[in-house]
Amino acid sequence: MESFRSAFSQLALGDVDFCSLRAVSSTEQQLSVRQNNVEPLKLAVDHGAMLTVIVGSGCGYAATADLSPSGLKQAFQRARAWAEATRDLCVVDHRLVDYPAATANCEISSGTGIPSTAELLEMLRETSSAIAIDPRIVDWQATLGICHERRELYTSNGGALEQRFCYLTPNIIAVANHDNETQIRSLNGGTACIQGGAKQLEAIGMISRAPEIGRQAIELLLAPQCPTGRRDLLLMPDQLALQIHESIGHPLELDRILGDERNYAGTSFVRPEMFGSYRYGSELLDVTFDPKLEGEFACYAYDDEGLTAKRSYLIRAGQLERGIGGLISQARLGAPGVACARSNGWARPAIDRIANINIEPKDASLDQLIARTEQGVLMRSNCSWSIDDSRNKFQFGCEWGQLIENGQLTTVVKNPNYRGISATFWRSLIGVGDQRTFEVMGSPYCGKGEPSQVIRVGHAAPACLFADVDIFGGDQ
Repeated sequence: MESFRSAFSQLALGDVDFCSLRAVSSTEQQLSVRQNNVEPLKLAVDHGAMLTVIVGSGCGYAATADLSPSGLKQAFQRARAWAEATRDLCVVDHRLVDYPAATANCEISSGTGIPSTAELLEMLRETSSAIAIDPRIVDWQATLGICHERRELYTSNGGALEQRFCYLTPNIIAVANHDNETQIRSLNGGTACIQGGAKQLEAIGMISRAPEIGRQAIELLLAPQCPTGRRDLLLMPDQLALQIHESIGHPLELDRILGDERNYAGTSFVRPEMFGSYRYGSELLDVTFDPKLEGEFACYAYDDEGLTAKRSYLIRAGQLERGIGGLISQARLGAPGVACARSNGWARPAIDRIANINIEPKDASLDQLIARTEQGVLMRSNCSWSIDDSRNKFQFGCEWGQLIENGQLTTVVKNPNYRGISATFWRSLIGVGDQRTFEVMGSPYCGKGEPSQVIRVGHAAPACLFADVDIFGGDQ
């Protein structure tokens, strides 16, 4: 921290209204064993910094991989030039944004005890060997990504932050084929992403889960198509991760509501006047922004503008309370938001991003949710998604389906799909699982912004039951 702090203090900050230096350093390793063969290892090391400058109402930023004092000075001068050029042109008067001056040194997730590369590859070999339980498994793979990241933020009003993270992205994939039929089963649809170290990695149980994933791929291969019609829908946490992300997370981003994402990622059916009054879901729906849930993929103590991250309700008892927006969007909209200004690295500005967005559990067991369902389908593990540019009309497909008939789980079905409208889907929520059904999931692939940024998000949820949903199979 001292080297950046010293370099930052040497910049000519007296002639600007505000300045920040955000430095990001990461080391990322990708390991893969496919069909019991170790694939080429991938290692990426990345270091850089961004200078943000405010002059009057204008704002400018510039990024650099040259972290020497002279390199940082040149970036500062470019950012200042942009800030001066944008006076009276910005959509917000940046003088009105009250940037925090937080000081902290935080280890969010340490990666404690992660085995050596050789040991991890041996674990992936064992996992791979356990997948192919049948000749009809024609392709299979076990993968693990590990990223160690450090983020630092220094501000001209006295802020000095350092946060350290360790991200783990495990996956198992089994591809089964017979004649013209192919089915894929994976580890939670690729959403078993966490922060942590050896303890968290061990809890995933890749070796022990591999045979089950192989068996389920074969079972899907032989299963009938999911029936078509209106039925109750029981979504498991790994599919709810996608449902939350697309039909709650993105619609509630304040910059999207303000129209900033219209050119690339679309708009939102949510309007500013809805906050505080709109019925988003049934009274069972409680949704929180929770950056402190241990192990979740987007845990952090401060966002990239230095705002303290606190747990907040976005939706409470079905009513919309606040959106997902950082300091600038809150100032523009005059509406409450959260600490969610985030960037995917040093070469991109912080913008409003989904982080840990979770559904709070209630008191129903999984058995109780199933028992109350006369005719329905249980679905898990997303494999396809489509949603319109206002994040309203959607259609999602899952890897795994199982019929629920007269309160009992019965036939496994393949290619289960469902569709709906965000503005009404969550109002059909009739059952929410308890803490025993609650699982923490995540994804490293949320895309947004111009230029594009791909960022990590977390979504935790219990099992949830929805009434009278439009369900269809792969033959429709």
